[in-house]
Amino acid sequence: MSVFPVQIPEVKNLPMPPLSCALGMAVSYYTYPEIIVFGQYLIPLILFILVISVCFLRVLRYLEASHRTVYKSGILLIAFTVGFSIGMASRRTVVSPPQPGLMPERINGVSGILREDPRSLQSGSGLGILKLKHSTAQGGIRVSARGNVTVFFPSGSIPRLKEFGRGCEIYAEGVFTDSGRSPLFRATSVHVVKAAPPIEQFRTSLRSKLLERFREPLVWGGLASALLLGVRDDLEINLLTDFRNSGCAHILALSGMHLAVISAVLAFLFMRPLGLRRSSLLGAVFIVIYVFVAGSQPSLVRSAIMYIIGALCVCGFLKRKALSLLGMAFIIQLIFQSDTGISLSFILSYLALLGILTIGETFHDLFRGRLPEVLSRILSTSLGAFILTMPVVAYYFGSIKPVGIIAGLLVIPLSSLFMILALTALALSFLPLPLWIFFDLVLTGVYRLLELLVSQAGRVPGFSVSNPVPVLVFTILFWLLILFLKKLDHAHRNSVASFD
Repeated sequence: MSVFPVQIPEVKNLPMPPLSCALGMAVSYYTYPEIIVFGQYLIPLILFILVISVCFLRVLRYLEASHRTVYKSGILLIAFTVGFSIGMASRRTVVSPPQPGLMPERINGVSGILREDPRSLQSGSGLGILKLKHSTAQGGIRVSARGNVTVFFPSGSIPRLKEFGRGCEIYAEGVFTDSGRSPLFRATSVHVVKAAPPIEQFRTSLRSKLLERFREPLVWGGLASALLLGVRDDLEINLLTDFRNSGCAHILALSGMHLAVISAVLAFLFMRPLGLRRSSLLGAVFIVIYVFVAGSQPSLVRSAIMYIIGALCVCGFLKRKALSLLGMAFIIQLIFQSDTGISLSFILSYLALLGILTIGETFHDLFRGRLPEVLSRILSTSLGAFILTMPVVAYYFGSIKPVGIIAGLLVIPLSSLFMILALTALALSFLPLPLWIFFDLVLTGVYRLLELLVSQAGRVPGFSVSNPVPVLVFTILFWLLILFLKKLDHAHRNSVASFD
């Protein structure tokens, strides 16, 4: 027998608890330095809110009206409070800035594990993230260290570091420098102390063989490496600059768009012979392998988590609600990859998708019937992502590029087409077929067109922003205006007489 005398909606039918929990995590995670000063009061306060919320739900047995709204409010409050607690715990595990164990000016060497594949810079030097294990100083002093530090490698060490790849242990000699936001280590010499685990060695070998397929003399090879594997080492500097100046740099960051293209190819190949459920599960397995090979960039991991959860939805294990999927992905990623939450890629990835699912959908409703569906979908997606990420972009980069909204209408579809063609060309490269020559010509043409588009869009000036607060205020007011316009449009559409 139910505890409640009235019919209460089940939790699984509520779309918002995961998002409410994620919101609580975000609030405590990103305000942790400020709220920790009240540490002795936080735990009693959280317990008090949980007890009150549970008691609040128990009182429902005496309510005759509005029990559904009250029940939802109680569930959302509990979810927010639980998320708030988890967010604090996740942030406590993040070591930022790194703790080298010695005064930075005394350190002349560091050792640790490469957390990602080293990247080549245009200057010839390299860049990588090192998970610190030890720091050394003159006189043979060696102490334990914690945290992650960005290391600039000398040019001569890059080929060897790429050969050993992610997961190897290195010792670097050099000096610590202060970049303003976080300390850096500039290495003068690098020594590989220990090879990566076997699974990482296999990954590095496979990754290197795939990248070799896109090397010169292919004109489009650098862009294919960037869009398919996230490697920008061979991307022309002028093209990279044009993508940034045109407001389309996010297209080069592996994310949902790239997984959408790959999953679409997989669906095309396996949907008919395997069916929806089996092809979805197979796609989830392939996505896990793809993320392992391409690297665990925060935006790519977020997309992969959502894809896997979406596959479970297709199989009937979960309700398929986009905002709930976003909330669950945020919770999972912040629990298992707590340190990625402070990265710009992580923040922009979630804000962009939240903007697409909220502001973007509002724009899509406003455009419905007024613009062609394809144009309406792409434009609303670009607007939603741009508006909600605008304050963060203004804060970190000091400028915003509205031209990216218009440029994305052409660059995003062309980039998706380019990826599909590049994947096809990659598959054909393993076969002795003359079709490779045809795809080479087509890909060169698409590449030149993309190059022309981002070059022209990059010439349009943006807006310099010295203070991001007005941008944040504008974003909030603009969002409210769009919601108001949607309400007016909804009322207008309902007032129009039907043709029945």
